[in-house]
Amino acid sequence: MDLYSLGEMVIDFTPGSEPNSYIANPGGAPVNAAIAAARSGLSVGVCSSVGNDDFGQLLIRTLEQNKVRIMNSKLCDKAITTLAFVTLAPDGNRSFTFARKPGADMFLEEDSVKEEDINNSTIIHAGSCSLSASPSAESTVKAMRLGHEKGKLVSFDVNYRNVMWNDNQEACFAKVREVLPYVDLLKVSDEEVDLMGGEKSLPALMKEFQITVVAETLGGAGAKCFFGGEVLKVAGKKVHCVDTNGAGDAFWGAFLASLYLQGVRKTTDITTPILSQALRYGNAAGAVCVQKKGSIHALPARAQIESFLAEDEI
Repeated sequence: MDLYSLGEMVIDFTPGSEPNSYIANPGGAPVNAAIAAARSGLSVGVCSSVGNDDFGQLLIRTLEQNKVRIMNSKLCDKAITTLAFVTLAPDGNRSFTFARKPGADMFLEEDSVKEEDINNSTIIHAGSCSLSASPSAESTVKAMRLGHEKGKLVSFDVNYRNVMWNDNQEACFAKVREVLPYVDLLKVSDEEVDLMGGEKSLPALMKEFQITVVAETLGGAGAKCFFGGEVLKVAGKKVHCVDTNGAGDAFWGAFLASLYLQGVRKTTDITTPILSQALRYGNAAGAVCVQKKGSIHALPARAQIESFLAEDEI
């Protein structure tokens, strides 16, 4: 398996065409990133917890339809599938309201994270949302720790959602710092970088925790990478933005896929040219994604990304 992704699978209720209407779309950042990578050609598995309900069944079918391996087939009877209601601003930017008191994603058990699955994977990916509650927090730490100990590429998305942390950024940052010693590839958005101490603090943070790459998404302005004392940048391309939900996940899934497709299997394989290509590829994936509604529905395939890049070169 090329990529093992752990974390929340949710139903995103995105605004419909009628006033006060919503459309149920499968989502969740770790799953979005995983499917984005799968659409670029990687073999992918997802370890998550969904409810024993119709929404949970919808999420399972979504993984199957996208040829993603289900690493935890046990359905949760302790809570319903977690629901996220998305509000879109006129410019396509979004905010979230979660029905998660509790939600099934919180009940991912440690025994669902199997050492054999980590052994058989190249990249281990997770995000901060699953650190916000037990037992999913302990399961996340286990997967990342095992990945680190076994020499896998460990990826982490800061992905701060204030409602999951009761508007407590310090609590989120404290939990994130606990897992940073395991992280090789860190993703942060321009909205989240202050949570990490600001952009000027990133080089020191990388040195402290021996993080190889930090990628910062900049919305419509593009993205940048911090690596080996360098800062690599790619500019955004102006497109008609319909929905930014899932754009960061499209970027990261494509970024990880590009690294893998270029032969990266360990941190020492990473070079500046490889990162530059991955940055361009991920940035293009995000630009394609925002032109459609619904995070998973909008995630582009490899051919779409390459076509977008080819047009950009004309």
